[in-house]
This record gives sequence, structure tokens and C-alpha cells, in this order.
Amino acid sequence: MANPETSLKEAASIDGAIGAALVDYTSGMALGTIGGNDELDLNVAAAGNTDVVRAKVRAMEMLGLSDEIEDILITLGGQYHLIRLLKGRGTNGLFLYLALDKNRSNLAMARHRLKKIEEELEI
Repeated sequence: MANPETSLKEAASIDGAIGAALVDYTSGMALGTIGGNDELDLNVAAAGNTDVVRAKVRAMEMLGLSDEIEDILITLGGQYHLIRLLKGRGTNGLFLYLALDKNRSNLAMARHRLKKIEEELEI
């Protein structure tokens, strides 16, 4: 089992990673961040992506979908933004956020690694 700091370090080691955050989407606060740059403020991204998660949860409720969200992918011109909702013990209301450089990353592998990180994370 890994703690949040170890999990964020592992997320940051994914090929093409720009930055990662562990976010509480009930408050919009980042519980931890790693990486980022002048163009990507991870605390601002955490708050903004909280709105994305809330909107998707509301849409699913309005549609009457009883399925669970695994992840949400936002594709930009030069980046992927991956949001993985956590389902483990003690992680309700949390998500992992990973920003990737499109030219240096493998999206399928990043999704796979983020799933493994989720499985090992213990809050």
C-alpha cells in the first residue's frame, strides 16, 4: 500500500507527465501536488477539474445512469488531462489528476499506470 506522497511521485514518473494532483472534489482542494510549470498551476487545475467531475456526476444522475466513472479524458492540442475517480477504502470524493505531454506519452499506458496507482493508494 502506498501513501498519497508516494502515489503522486509514481504518477509523476509516468512517461510524458507534466504534473499530478490528488484532489478532494467535495471541496475542490488539492490534497497534494507534484510537478506543474508556469503554464499549469496544479491548484487551479484541481479546482477547475472539480467542476468537470461534478458536472459529469450530475449529467449521469440526470440520465439515470447507475454506472461508475472510471476516468475522464480531456484532450488538448498538446496535452492530455486525465482524471481518475478513486473508489478504494477512504478515497470517496477524491480523484487523481494527471497532465501529460501528448508528444511524450502513451495514453493507454498512462491510464493503466494510474489505475495501478489507485489500487495501491491508501489514505
